[in-house]
Amino acid sequence: MLTVALPKGRIAQETLEIFETIFGDSFKFDDRKLILETPNFRFLLVRNQDVATYVYHQAADIGVVGLDTLEEQGLDVIRLLDLKRGICKVAIGMRNGEKLDLDKPELKVATKMVNITKRYFEERAVSVDIIKLYGSIELAPLIGLADMIVDVVETGATMKQNGLEVVQDIMTSSTYLIANKNSYIAKKDKILDIYEKINEIIKAEQK
Repeated sequence: MLTVALPKGRIAQETLEIFETIFGDSFKFDDRKLILETPNFRFLLVRNQDVATYVYHQAADIGVVGLDTLEEQGLDVIRLLDLKRGICKVAIGMRNGEKLDLDKPELKVATKMVNITKRYFEERAVSVDIIKLYGSIELAPLIGLADMIVDVVETGATMKQNGLEVVQDIMTSSTYLIANKNSYIAKKDKILDIYEKINEIIKAEQK
């Protein structure tokens, strides 16, 4: 039995569709249920931010989660496979017409991705004041709380609607299949079997 942590929403749906393609069975959560038991798998529906935590603590053997979340959390899990789904960017946004000037003193950056932001500016030897926000990050530059934001961007529509634009990409993210290190040793055959079957589907899609 493999326990699989999935983030609620579209990624869970897409991952279950992959499992349906591989095994020819139906994998559907009952309304409002958070656990789906099948003969070979136990699927858990959790928040995206919690997937890697479940896997790291071996509450799940494998999981599916965005690379941006993995980079932000820095938990020691095995990154098995890029699923080429949920592709987005982590980017710097500023008010329309403003330019990114890294020489400006006392830059303020609003973000929920504190570690990615810190690393990006440290690598460029730029000192910034990072303000952690949990939502509505686009507001920060508009009301003078910050000079810029670092956020996940799919189409850029949310930034545009709020009078902001992307001035610099920091990283590209997509969803990854990850595994717990101990599970990978204890259940290697099962995990590699899943890895290989999913990999075949992704390769076929890329052609």
